[in-house]
Amino acid sequence: MQTRRIGDTQVSTIGLGGMPMSIEGRPDEQRSVATIHAALEAGVTLFDTADAYHLTANDVGHNESLIAGAVASYGGDTSDVLIATKGGHLRPGDGSWTLNGSPEYLKQACDASLQRLGVEAIGLYQFHRPDPKVPYADSVGAIRDLLDAGKIRYAGISNANPDQIRLSNEILGGRLVSVQNQFSPAFRSSEPELELCAELGIAFLPWSPLGGITQAGELGSRFAVFAEVAKAHGVSPQQVSLAWALAKAPVVIPIPGSSRPETIRDSVAAADLKLSAEELSRLDAV
Repeated sequence: MQTRRIGDTQVSTIGLGGMPMSIEGRPDEQRSVATIHAALEAGVTLFDTADAYHLTANDVGHNESLIAGAVASYGGDTSDVLIATKGGHLRPGDGSWTLNGSPEYLKQACDASLQRLGVEAIGLYQFHRPDPKVPYADSVGAIRDLLDAGKIRYAGISNANPDQIRLSNEILGGRLVSVQNQFSPAFRSSEPELELCAELGIAFLPWSPLGGITQAGELGSRFAVFAEVAKAHGVSPQQVSLAWALAKAPVVIPIPGSSRPETIRDSVAAADLKLSAEELSRLDAV
């Protein structure tokens, strides 16, 4: 598979988002491990997770442990795998989401993620979502401290606006390597952040690039032009969506969620799908 850059590390053009394997509707562990192994077999080296990808209060970090265990049990070479995780967004166990961006909590969360991932330094650690109760600079300052302490190799942020991207890069001394925001045919409002990342040479990781767990399968029926272009190439509308996102800028690395081997294999094929300028223009017009 082709590669793109996060920091000084080359990663697969398409990553795997682990969230569907750990929240509501999660599959059995055997299928999840098979999905992760299928991704590795297809050349995926970027895996996205978070400590909040779990079901119950006693289940915190389920997806981190799942991915770490599956990568460890894979029979092939995994030396180039980069696992990206996040802290600062919590699930109390009742299906709701809460926030804690305090520096103290983020440092504790990072330590817990280190234990679950079984590494000396987390490949990429990202501040999950701004906490309105905590100054943004304080939260990112904690990420800087973790970077300086060697507990994380790379620092990123998620769900950020352009001002927060610039501020984070300043606080991190120019060491911000990634921004993870929602971006898909149905959610285009992160285009300013994507453009800024392209300008600064920062990786942009679209989450829910196919529209989310409940709507990914309906992408072709919701957006006819994606289905039309897919038919012309003999591929799925989901592949077209990922190829369209990749064409936006060389810094874009989509991380589609998957819980089945066949869907991650289909997503990975998007890296080799070439769309014409006319097709991209039609897709942009949606």
